[in-house]
Amino acid sequence: MTPQTPTVRRLAALSEPLAPSALRGFHAELFDAVLWDGDLDRVVALTAAAVGAPVAIVVPRLQLAHVSPRIDGMLVASVVRHVAERMRGRPAKVPAEVLAEAPIARRGELLGAVLMLAAPDAAKPEDPDTRATLLDCLHYAATATLARVAAIELRASVEQDLHGALLQQLREQPDADPQLVAQRAARLGCDLTHGAVALCVEPVPGRERTAAALIGELHPGALVEPAGARIAALLPLTGDTAALERVRELVTRLEPHGAAGASRHCTQVEGLGEALEEAELVLDVIGLADEAVDLDSAMSGTYRLLFRLLATHPGEVSALFEATVAPLVRYDDHHRTDLVATLATYLELNGNMNATAARIFAHRHTVAYRLDRIRELTGLDPADGEHRERLGLGLKAHRLLRRDAGA
Repeated sequence: MTPQTPTVRRLAALSEPLAPSALRGFHAELFDAVLWDGDLDRVVALTAAAVGAPVAIVVPRLQLAHVSPRIDGMLVASVVRHVAERMRGRPAKVPAEVLAEAPIARRGELLGAVLMLAAPDAAKPEDPDTRATLLDCLHYAATATLARVAAIELRASVEQDLHGALLQQLREQPDADPQLVAQRAARLGCDLTHGAVALCVEPVPGRERTAAALIGELHPGALVEPAGARIAALLPLTGDTAALERVRELVTRLEPHGAAGASRHCTQVEGLGEALEEAELVLDVIGLADEAVDLDSAMSGTYRLLFRLLATHPGEVSALFEATVAPLVRYDDHHRTDLVATLATYLELNGNMNATAARIFAHRHTVAYRLDRIRELTGLDPADGEHRERLGLGLKAHRLLRRDAGA
């Protein structure tokens, strides 16, 4: 007869000590832990004590993974990956250390799982009564976890509504009492003492939750509002010299999940509504550019100056466009050429013709011909420093006008 491991010996006895009344008591303890303490670690401990083995509770979409102490990190990663694959509907090989599991589900939607774990040499219980009692324990833990998930989601929904309402007020009521706005933000955990930077993110489809969670993780206290296909956020700064660098780090970390634009550091509450618009502008500029535009370029003072000019004197921006690159845009539209893109690349590469040719995969003579056409059409010489600056301003004005027209 094969000797039983400690885990299996404990499971074999489950059907007796956990009679219906004991199961009800266990169930009540679980809900006390969830409803009064909001403590999934306590749920793990209670369930592990009941089944006599380590337990894991995994809810991928909320990035929850609560595991019994002293479980190997590689095993935890394997279990989390297993549950995540199951949720995506993919065939998932059950790790050998998973003795049993119960789904955490709501109205047919799989949210996660409660899993009983063991050492690799532990055997799975085969006795039907033992397994039934074990699964009862895991299902009770799953039900308790579902209650906690609902509470977390409700709180997140309420917070999101409050965040969105405050950001909307900043956009629509620039004359709102700054002290009251700061107090309202503080109640939401957002300290505006040292100002803030606004952020606008356009996530890759399916990455919305991940992008929003990353903002909250790297900037605790941020006000985050999913708005249609985009996410708006206000990132409170801490006053130290590294604060703005953390904003850049966040934008870099967001790159796999979507494009992001950031505003200037706004030190006054009264200017936060405009900062939110600036962040959206920066994102639009990055998206509408005919060539690569990095965050530093899009956040430059030139763009900000043109943005304010567009808001107050749009005719001036249009006049700048007409006096510089408008003939190139019309020529490209009519002849299906690439003069605007060639000019943008040439300016980006500081007038280096060979580098421009390599970047756009064209012969050097082709670039020279296009620059001659640009000179003829605009009356401005891209090789001349002053003319080059005017052409650069014209390209920026072009992007802003395209953005303002909803291009």
